Amino acid sequence: MTVFPDGTKEALHGHNYQVELTLELKDDSFKGMISFGKLKEILKKISNQWDEKVLIATENPFYKEAKKTKKELEFSLCDKRYVLPLDEVELLPVENIASENLAQHFLSLFVKGFGERELKKVVDWIRIRVDESPGQGSSAELDFC
Repeated sequence: MTVFPDGTKEALHGHNYQVELTLELKDDSFKGMISFGKLKEILKKISNQWDEKVLIATENPFYKEAKKTKKELEFSLCDKRYVLPLDEVELLPVENIASENLAQHFLSLFVKGFGERELKKVVDWIRIRVDESPGQGSSAELDFC
């Protein structure tokens, strides 16, 4: 549910997000290689946390959590009340559920999952792109140079 600055929002609906990782290695020789397996493992872990979940932007000014139990989350967003099963929700510390915010948050989770120190040793820059439909999305980049 993307929220707009005037307090309106999209209806609750789903997306099949696509995530793309691009990075530039400091050393592209044999000894500078990194395992695609490790990269895919981190991407998959983050993706699985969001898969088949209602993504909620907890930093949105129109989001108000009313009650959270072990089983349910009750909240309002743009003056509409929602009660959802907690195991079907992923609370994200972002301002909005939009590809721009999702790309930035995904990038920060990826860097944390890989280890920023380790990543800086082998990568000059990294980009995560999140598409909500083919060709419609946003990227977030981090330059270590």
